[in-house]
Order: sequence, then C-alpha cells, then structure tokens
Amino acid sequence: MAKFFESVGNFFSGGDQIPWCDSDIVAGCEREVAEAEKGSTDELKSECIMRLSWALVHSKRPEDVQRGIAMLEASLSGSGSPLQTRERIYLLAVGYYRSGDYTRSRQLVERCLEVAPDWRQALSLKKTIEEKITKDGVIGMGIAATAVGLLAGGIAAALSRKK
Repeated sequence: MAKFFESVGNFFSGGDQIPWCDSDIVAGCEREVAEAEKGSTDELKSECIMRLSWALVHSKRPEDVQRGIAMLEASLSGSGSPLQTRERIYLLAVGYYRSGDYTRSRQLVERCLEVAPDWRQALSLKKTIEEKITKDGVIGMGIAATAVGLLAGGIAAALSRKK
C-alpha cells in the first residue's frame, strides 16, 4: 500500500532518479577547467570538460543546462573514443530531458542503447522519459476534458436561461 502512495506521489510531484547538481559543484568544475587550460595534457583538459558538462546538465539552473547542451554538442564533432561519444550522447539526453525536450532526449538515449543495449543508466533515463511523456499526456487529457466540461456546462447554462 505504501508503494502505491509513493508512486502516486512521484507521479504528481514529477520525481525522477536523475541527480541534481548545485552551483557550488558547477563553480568547482569551472575552476578545474580553467586550471587545466594552463598547460595540462589534452586528456586532463578533456576529463575536466566532461565533468563540467556533467555538472551543467544536472544543474537546477536552466541556463547551466543550456550551456551544458551547447558544450556537449560542440564536443561531439571532435574525435573521441566510442565510449566518450556514448557518454556525451547520454549527457546530452539528460540535458534535453532537464530542458523539457523529451522527444530529443528519447532519440539520444535510444542511440546510446543501440550501442549498449543493457546500459542501466540509459535504460533508467529512457524509463524516466517515457513516464514523463505519459504523465504529461494524462495531465493534458485532463485539462482538455475539463475545458470541454466547462464549455458544455456553459452552453447548457446559457440554453437553460433562454427558456
């Protein structure tokens, strides 16, 4: 019974299992990238940029998420290992999910699953996306039904006044 109420609560609160990141972590990653730019190896710079990208797409601030998406899209055109490319695509999917573009997020997570069909993080994100799309559809249908009901009620009231 408790699980039922928890799932109903999660449905209406929009809870998901994707971690959030606060501005302190983003700032720390930005400092790390700035320090790495001062002469570190390309590999270290790349690692720092990936950590910053992760922090940005997991941020609660929409402008950070957008910055993370832009960084990841720019880094996809560069060469990298298939593992790095998969990770970037996954982070892009998280970013698009956080920004509310569930269709684009689902497309990207499915690309990840083509490469690694049993990748738990990607499977979990896909499930979260599907639940969000379903929830938004149910809420949209409820709003539409309410609008139709109000309209029908208004028409009925207007007709009853004319009699």
